[in-house]
Amino acid sequence: MRGGVFKAFVALLLVHVASPCPKECSCDAEAKSVDCRGRGLYDIPRHLQSDTLELLLQDNRIRGLGSMVFRDVPQLRVLDLTNNSITSVSPSALLGLRVLQSLSLGHNAIRELDRRLLGSVRNLTLLDLSHNVITGLPGAMADSMRQLRHLFLRNNRLQKLDRGHLEALESLEELQLRGNPWRCDCHMIALKLWLETFRFKGGVVDEVTCTQPDPMKDKDLQRVPYELFHSCMATSYHYLFSNLRHLETEHRHRVDLLHLPELAGGGTEAGQLPECEPKQRPRPVNLRHAIATVVVTGVVCSIVLLMMVAAAIYGCAYAAIMARYQRDLKKAEQRAAAAVSLPEKDKDKEAKGTADEKEPLENTIA
Repeated sequence: MRGGVFKAFVALLLVHVASPCPKECSCDAEAKSVDCRGRGLYDIPRHLQSDTLELLLQDNRIRGLGSMVFRDVPQLRVLDLTNNSITSVSPSALLGLRVLQSLSLGHNAIRELDRRLLGSVRNLTLLDLSHNVITGLPGAMADSMRQLRHLFLRNNRLQKLDRGHLEALESLEELQLRGNPWRCDCHMIALKLWLETFRFKGGVVDEVTCTQPDPMKDKDLQRVPYELFHSCMATSYHYLFSNLRHLETEHRHRVDLLHLPELAGGGTEAGQLPECEPKQRPRPVNLRHAIATVVVTGVVCSIVLLMMVAAAIYGCAYAAIMARYQRDLKKAEQRAAAAVSLPEKDKDKEAKGTADEKEPLENTIA
């Protein structure tokens, strides 16, 4: 009996030695979770268990995330760094976290994110960047977040958001944008159209409150009528042709680079092609506007058809009236001519009768 107890104790001791837990944290071996919340940490704890699935680091004093700082926990699925003092994040900080699903970086002091940060994280479903000082999102970051369902960007310093960043998020279900100083100018029309399509498909989005210009201040972008963007239409063609000229010039430049002899071979730094921004996806058709266009076109065609029918009826009625008027006028003229010729015939008869009476009288006298 004592031997069995001793063996069990030794086995537990070996498990503890093989799977250490940082002294600053508490570990749950069954849930494979490491809880380091509110411990006053300045750095990421070391000697984490390699099979850790959840790492909770909220309410600490961590100021930055270095390169491959989570290399000891490649199976990590949940990483929560909310409410720290993070100001910088290395582009390779998350390298190796291929199965990460939830990343929370809210309530920090992050100013910008490198586009390579999430390049290796392909299964992310939740990304919380709220309550930072982010002014923009990198263009290529969205390409690695096609599985993302929840994106929180509230209370940052975003003034505009490119529609191309959102179109790549094919699985997005919830988007939070409140608390940013949105500048609702002509560049925001594309975002307004995307938000309407997103909500039409069942997506959840909060308010996008404009701070400028003054006519749109404190108004929700989704409720701003399109009439307030009428000035944008005057510059749309100029903007389009300017972009076409820019793209053509850029394309020629890249073709010239491809034909340079020093770029023809090797994997050296001089032989590598320059990184280029990913091409934006084609914008989806706005079903709501398509239906409205069809309805308006149908109404206009119906009105035109009714006007044509009314004009045809009016023309037929006018022609019938004029024909009847001409017939009545012709009959009246005929009656007047008959009335004039009748007295002349009576006079001729009287004159002929008088001449017949005179002939017997002359014969008698003779």
